[in-house]
Amino acid sequence: MLDFVIFAVTFVVILVGAVLYLYPSSRRASGVPGLNPTDEKDGNLQDIVNKGSLHEFLVGLHDQFGPVASFWFGGRPVVSLGSVDQLRQHINPNKTTDSFETMLKSLLGYQSGSSAGATETVLRRKMNESAINTTLKSNFPLLLKLVEELVTKWQSYPESQHTPLCSHLLGLAMKAVTQLALGDRFHDDAEVIRFRKNHEAIWSEIGRGYLDGSMERSANRKGHYDSALADMESVLKSVVRDIKGHGSGQSSFIDSLIQAKVSEKQVMEDAMVFTLAGCIITANLCTWAVHFLSTAEDVQEKLLKEFTEVLGEGPVTLEKIPELKYCQQVLNETVRTAKLTPIAATLQEVEGRVDQHLIPKETFVIYALGVVLQDGDTWPLPYRFDPDRFKEESSRKSFSLLGFSGNQACPELSFAYMVATVLLSSLVRRLKLHGLHRQVVEARYELVATPKDETWITVSSRE
Repeated sequence: MLDFVIFAVTFVVILVGAVLYLYPSSRRASGVPGLNPTDEKDGNLQDIVNKGSLHEFLVGLHDQFGPVASFWFGGRPVVSLGSVDQLRQHINPNKTTDSFETMLKSLLGYQSGSSAGATETVLRRKMNESAINTTLKSNFPLLLKLVEELVTKWQSYPESQHTPLCSHLLGLAMKAVTQLALGDRFHDDAEVIRFRKNHEAIWSEIGRGYLDGSMERSANRKGHYDSALADMESVLKSVVRDIKGHGSGQSSFIDSLIQAKVSEKQVMEDAMVFTLAGCIITANLCTWAVHFLSTAEDVQEKLLKEFTEVLGEGPVTLEKIPELKYCQQVLNETVRTAKLTPIAATLQEVEGRVDQHLIPKETFVIYALGVVLQDGDTWPLPYRFDPDRFKEESSRKSFSLLGFSGNQACPELSFAYMVATVLLSSLVRRLKLHGLHRQVVEARYELVATPKDETWITVSSRE
């Protein structure tokens, strides 16, 4: 998002490594207040590990040093920005490079597009956005069907039964992404299960295997990761060949890329990035939204009122979604409260200044989004789940500045918003959501904020 990389807690090493690989290094100190390195070789890496996550480290860093702070990664200074005012000074709204794609492709060992010019980058981004929009428009009835199946399943449960949000909504996300993006081959549950197994193997190592190089030191883990990645690539290449030869039976994301006449390699890599990131972002946006709603009966009732007024008795439609203003506020507040993507990062391309602080060219700059999203100066009562805060234009502008809405939002988040809207429009009209007494849900701040443990609710019928 923000045209910047979504950054994981335990992804910090691979992200910095990718940036340093793509750009020449600079060892000039920035002069920004902050921590001295605790280790000559590793800088403040051990401090990050001790805090449990990069996000939690940055919370403490900005509490101590203010909205512009620095620390060290190895022998390299890093500047972190932790407030809307400072981000507004630094963000370039015309930036065209998609750092999320660049970093994820670098991690996966892909190179296509990493050296593309600004014009080509813009065209590729527009092509992918168009492909996703075409996919949603052509397959919206399929998305309705997938959501209907899940809600009907939940409606059949007795009121005392605990419903596991994380596993069920990851399953919904997997089906939505694979069937809409990759075609009717993934209507076969066996193919979805195979995809899920490989996805989990790849994503778990992206989240935990690189901080201390532990995956590289474990032949078994490295072999498992490489095998899952190779199998995923083989499946995607096979899907591309099948669609080229026989069509997909539906207008999928891959169909649109093929029709744009890009190379088979680029189609496979773009599909890999979208499916990997799309599943995780969609699953966690839906999980956090349902969890927060289960603790806020008044918000459920406001949503129900809007759905009834806008949709009547019928299902949600693409044409009606823009009218669901309060639903949009609920999803925005979900992203903010959960700190769905807590870190973004870029490299300082030219010498710049934030407040009185000079940031030299090629300095690594972190956007501490998780810190900003909980800043009481921007968000009154920041730890309260309050969708009404997005009635205010100032809140919407700040949210857009951070890249969570508008033209800067990444395609994967836009897809996730669509799936979550369809889910809530069915779920809230048919069921009441109840949180479990004394359940404490804590977040694990990786590439995307995820509940540490399975999260449970109970449901009761509105009929």
